[in-house]
Amino acid sequence: MTEQLALFDDFIVDVPPTEGIKYAGSKLKLLPAILDLVQKTKAKTVLDGFSGTTRVSQALAKSGYTVICNDIAVWSEVFGTCYLLCEKRRQDYQELIDHLNSVLPIDGWFTEHYGGDPNSGCSIQSDGLKKPWQRHNTRKLDGIREEIENLKLGKIDRSVALTSLILALDRVDSTIGHFASYLNDWSTRSYNGLYLTVPQIFVSDANHQVFRRDIFDLVGDLSADLAYFDPPYGSNNEKMPPSRVRYTSYYHVWTSICLYDRPEVFGKVKRRKDTSDTVAASVFEEFRRGEDGRFVAVAAIERLLMMTNAQWIILSYSSGGRATANELNEVVRRSGRLLEVVELDYKKNVMAGMKWTNEWLRDAEEPNKEFLFLIEK
Repeated sequence: MTEQLALFDDFIVDVPPTEGIKYAGSKLKLLPAILDLVQKTKAKTVLDGFSGTTRVSQALAKSGYTVICNDIAVWSEVFGTCYLLCEKRRQDYQELIDHLNSVLPIDGWFTEHYGGDPNSGCSIQSDGLKKPWQRHNTRKLDGIREEIENLKLGKIDRSVALTSLILALDRVDSTIGHFASYLNDWSTRSYNGLYLTVPQIFVSDANHQVFRRDIFDLVGDLSADLAYFDPPYGSNNEKMPPSRVRYTSYYHVWTSICLYDRPEVFGKVKRRKDTSDTVAASVFEEFRRGEDGRFVAVAAIERLLMMTNAQWIILSYSSGGRATANELNEVVRRSGRLLEVVELDYKKNVMAGMKWTNEWLRDAEEPNKEFLFLIEK
């Protein structure tokens, strides 16, 4: 079943249903525009270079494209493996999920660091720290995660189990969608019990691929008809420290759940030590300027576009990102022929239409604007 969404007043795009967690970089609302641009090319193979929760990869795969899914986050690789590489039907996993739901709760590492008591509606605990989940759910998390390890599942089955667990935890958390800070008062959903369901997996005949590699290493090793890039642009707020906008910091708990490595943690939100600013820096989130006066992130985007071995590229750009509109405009035009620009307003959730030549620059400095560039190399 597909969901029909209006892209423009006289145009309808069929968008397959996708599944994912709350995510600061989610492209759920952009899917109609992305799919429309892909359809306008002759592409059969698509690289999703910064796949995140894999909603774009899922939609592309369900729309008949062969997908190369990549992200440096381990939890993104887990999602990609679950949704793109699965060879079983949903009902084939019901027994496994039922078993995991029956596992007894235990006090473990996740409860120690991320579980709290209701405390009359306040999430602040006796140690003065807020927690993302109530203890009854982290105890269930500890039991289920240990059981997944004990079952010695194959890579795909393990990814399905972990995806189911993460989706269930996302439904009972007390956050605004990330783990850089937690709510002062428990959310209503946090009182609900953790309950796993089988992810919305599907079997595809295409030879999809899933990678967890640095994008610069990957694009040098493969080719695709079209590449979709949504780099994790750093914030353009000069006062915001980089640690507050890095995706490794935002989703560190999902990493710990996938790796099950019980890492050393620090800070008020119990971040993994390997997400510290000196370790987890991303060139695309770099907020400083280089010796040439350009933002490091802008230079990285140009390098990526130049290195990509694809006939077409779709590039996402957010007006809240570190790259300025004029700088990015020059980068895009040096990289190939700009065919179309689609402007979107997140706040209003409307597709504002096609922008040609430099017209899009007039709106690019307004807040909550998202642009999609279709480039032919």
